[in-house]
Amino acid sequence: IRKSHKTLRSLLDKGQQIYGVNTGFGQLSTVSITPDDRRKLQLNLVRSHACGVGKPLDLGVTRLTMILKLMTWAKGYSGIRLELAQLLVDMLNHDILPIIPRKGSVGASGDLAPLAHLARALIGEGDVHFQDRIMPAMLALKEANLTPVVLEAKEGLSLINGTQVSTSLAIRALAESKKLIKTADISGALSTEASLSTRIVFSPKIHQLKKHAGQSRSAANVFKMLKGSEIV
Repeated sequence: IRKSHKTLRSLLDKGQQIYGVNTGFGQLSTVSITPDDRRKLQLNLVRSHACGVGKPLDLGVTRLTMILKLMTWAKGYSGIRLELAQLLVDMLNHDILPIIPRKGSVGASGDLAPLAHLARALIGEGDVHFQDRIMPAMLALKEANLTPVVLEAKEGLSLINGTQVSTSLAIRALAESKKLIKTADISGALSTEASLSTRIVFSPKIHQLKKHAGQSRSAANVFKMLKGSEIV
């Protein structure tokens, strides 16, 4: 993280144009941003994209989003200061979780809107969940003896670019789907007994012919559960 930030500072000192750092965004990419306005550019980027709507994401999803963002930064390609990553770590350790509306992401350049709500908490804006209640981020940080950051060059961009929210939702869906698959196998075994059917149809020898690994595992699981059944 330190190395990538040092590289970013070096490039800026040499006057190199870097998208979203000393230039505008999108159609304004040809507009140069003066050194005095770089902080304002990052702050305005976060504020302008924090436009999500709907109920908040589950706290577990928010927590995982924060962890995934840290994992991305830890690769050392984002150009942020270590202080920014450390604050996110400290917020996790104190269980200060940003309130992130679940609707608003288009996914094109990442989860821009939801991650902007996460970013607001780091600068002391918006609301967070802390100690079993929702409160202003600034108040929660103060109670935890933490200091909000002032975003430097590229840090707003590094905060809102990424698919950490979508990835967190996908991870949760995968974890829940595994539970559902096991439940479906159990239901299948019970249904087989209830209908006085035979377990032979779940024999691994039959399902191996299909060459579908998931089907074979599911059939083998049901076959095993029905072993010793007094009904089938």
